[in-house]
Order: sequence, then C-alpha cells, then structure tokens
Amino acid sequence: MTSPNQTPSSDHAATRTIVHVLRHGEVHNPKGILYGRLPGYRLSVTGEAQARTVASVLANHDITHVVASPLQRAQQTATPIADKHGLTLATDDNLIEAANDFEGLKVSVGDGALSRPRHWWKLRDPFTPSWGEPYLQIAHRMLAAVNTARVAAVGHEAVCVSHQLPVWTLRRFLQGERLWHDPRNRQCALASLTSLVYEGDTLVDIVYSEPAGASDPRVTGA
Repeated sequence: MTSPNQTPSSDHAATRTIVHVLRHGEVHNPKGILYGRLPGYRLSVTGEAQARTVASVLANHDITHVVASPLQRAQQTATPIADKHGLTLATDDNLIEAANDFEGLKVSVGDGALSRPRHWWKLRDPFTPSWGEPYLQIAHRMLAAVNTARVAAVGHEAVCVSHQLPVWTLRRFLQGERLWHDPRNRQCALASLTSLVYEGDTLVDIVYSEPAGASDPRVTGA
C-alpha cells in the first residue's frame, strides 16, 4: 500500500490506530450453495479452529474494540478475540455480507444456476454488478464501519469481522483500484487479516496476513 499524498495534521500525527478487518472462518455448507445473508450458516469445525488461531495470534495486540457483522459465522469468528481481551462484542450492520440475487443457489461452473438461461439476465452488467449490491455501496458502508471502529479504538487496535467480498471491495477502494474484478483472484483467505494502519486520520499502510493459512477464493461457501 502506497501512502496517500495527504499529510496527517500535527495534532494527530503521533496517534497510530490499527483496524484489523478480518474475514470469518470456514462455514459448514455441505450443499455448497451461495448462502449470502441467509441465517443459520455457522462455522465448521475447521472454521472454529481458525477463529481460535486468529485470537491467539492477536492475543498480545493492543485491541480495545471488537465488532462483527450480524451474521452467525462472523459473530462466531469474533467471539474468541473479544473473549481473549475481555471485551464485549459489538455488532455493525455495515459489515454484513453483500446482497446477491443468487443467494440460496449453487453457482459452481457446470451444475449451478449460472448454466440456466433464466438467470443470464442477472449477469448483464459485471461492473455494478447487476446481480447484487453495487460495489461502491459495499465500499462506502465498509469504510463507515472501519471509521467507526477506528474512532472507538483511537490510539489502539480494533478488529472488524466481515466477509470476503466486502473486505476485498474495501481494500480495492482504499488502494484506488477499480472495484469490479475477477473473484478467482481475491487476496482474502478464510480468517485472513487486512490490517489498516492509520496515523491520525490518515491511512498510511495496508498489511495483509493469513494467520490461519491460505484458502481457495473459488470455493463456494468457504
């Protein structure tokens, strides 16, 4: 991440705040559907272990605020971190998964909804996109959540638990990149951290890490 051109104001220059944007862990999804915002999708046994791993990695960090998407998998991922630091877990609807017209369907190549002509109209515009929540709207709400967490943890560290597409869209927005992209190339593994480093109100660095290991962004329901 190249530092933005603006210079922090002198009264905030020495105040460093880090907001760790965490993708949830692996989800129990035996039918392999795109579950989106559907209720009842919890972490798998592996996902629970990933959440504990991230909590252990962050145990010695100066975390004073933990907030998550309202969806079960995000809440479960955030809980071990909040517990480790003796914090009450907050919820922010701005961190929720992106809305998607294919929710509840299989979207894998060859045997999914994408092979059925009645769904092709939804794919007419990959740039907005036409099948779901606009990328720019996702970026703006995620940035609002990050800014709220940054203020809550000013001078310390915060953790925001969200979902793959919102996290990746936020990162591309902050890096000044176009928001439409190839999902197969997202750098946002399960239980990965996209850490935003601020000096005062200015974003000075983005650090990506995979404390629970790599995962394939193409796996539906991961």
